[in-house]
Amino acid sequence: MSYTVAAIDIHKKILMVAVADVTATEGEFECGRFGSTRSEWRRLIAWLEERAVQEVVMESTAQYWRPVWLELEPHFRLHLAQAKSNRAPRGRKSDFGDTRRLVRRFVAGDLILSYVPEAAQRVWRNLTRSRQQLIRDKVRLQNQMECLLEEARIKLSSVITDLLGVSGRRILRAIAAGETNPEKLAELGDHRLKCTNAQLMDAVDGKPDPIHCQLLGLYLERLELLDRQVEMLNGMIAAGLRAHQQAVVRLAEVPGLGVESAQQIIAEVGVDAKAFDTPANLTSWGGLCPGSEESAEENHNAACPKGNKYLRRVLNQAAQAAVKKKGCHFQTVFHRLLPRLGYKQALCAVARRLCVVVWKILHDEVKYVERGTKPSPSAARQRAQKLVRALRHLGYTVEITRPEPAGSVG
Repeated sequence: MSYTVAAIDIHKKILMVAVADVTATEGEFECGRFGSTRSEWRRLIAWLEERAVQEVVMESTAQYWRPVWLELEPHFRLHLAQAKSNRAPRGRKSDFGDTRRLVRRFVAGDLILSYVPEAAQRVWRNLTRSRQQLIRDKVRLQNQMECLLEEARIKLSSVITDLLGVSGRRILRAIAAGETNPEKLAELGDHRLKCTNAQLMDAVDGKPDPIHCQLLGLYLERLELLDRQVEMLNGMIAAGLRAHQQAVVRLAEVPGLGVESAQQIIAEVGVDAKAFDTPANLTSWGGLCPGSEESAEENHNAACPKGNKYLRRVLNQAAQAAVKKKGCHFQTVFHRLLPRLGYKQALCAVARRLCVVVWKILHDEVKYVERGTKPSPSAARQRAQKLVRALRHLGYTVEITRPEPAGSVG
């Protein structure tokens, strides 16, 4: 019985395609060239169906594979190969040669295939990654505002904790409107600020130029736009993951994680992490395990691989928060590894343990149990209330229930 495989080398304007019956002894290839428009994609589908293609493997160095994947997904079983694993010897590269080599290496199992999730998960990824980008833009904008205030000789961020908090924004809007009186600006600060009124007056006693005020006004308008867009994305993400609320809640209970972090992790690995058979597979895919470059029985480079940068970033941030929580098991592990590994590697080891916990929670649908010092009832209640407020703010329906008096797992 014949089994036909097609390979596509995807470029921005053209698609180079090769088809071969991998069960035949001859191994002859039939090649074709197609454009990158929808009409050409439909012609490609018909061309592949005429040749009874069962599987398609494609290679692309940019995002040009996405529309081709969406068009072919309902018709064939698809695979996405990493371009580096199909690299040609120097001086022997050609477009159709790449496609033929892609088929041969796919059949031999020598290609490194990328993980492409299902359609719903791809939507979650787009939403969570867009939110992450907006948050980074907001941080960049805050840095620009601080630079502008320093130039205007206003030291507001030196006396208040959050420059973009309620008090900080009131003062910034007044400065953008042209107010320069330190007393009037200091009156806009909340009474709960840790600085005194005299310190606040001294900090806002600057000398901004009219251009500084105009630029500050533009920055504040952009900040409000970013806040609105982040809120819209929060609602869209919560609506998309509402059917998997329990998975979000289970992940958010892990020290260092929260609701937004849990949503981003689920968007990257899936609701049940079924694409990863073991926690080792997930930690390797996330770039959180030591690398191996062995020669003469000696590892010359143990640096972690790149992995999925979105999962790695959120787990590294969660590790930094978890090691600061008093009595937490991850804090104990961090302090035990710190003298031997150093700060950076010890933190990476905690992030890897967090990744294993994430796999266990999603794959086996279990809840996190703290192995460290048991938190006080008031601390546990505050943590639960904070988590409930965050979930309700995003549109989830959740209630606090009193735990059973039975013994817990240690």
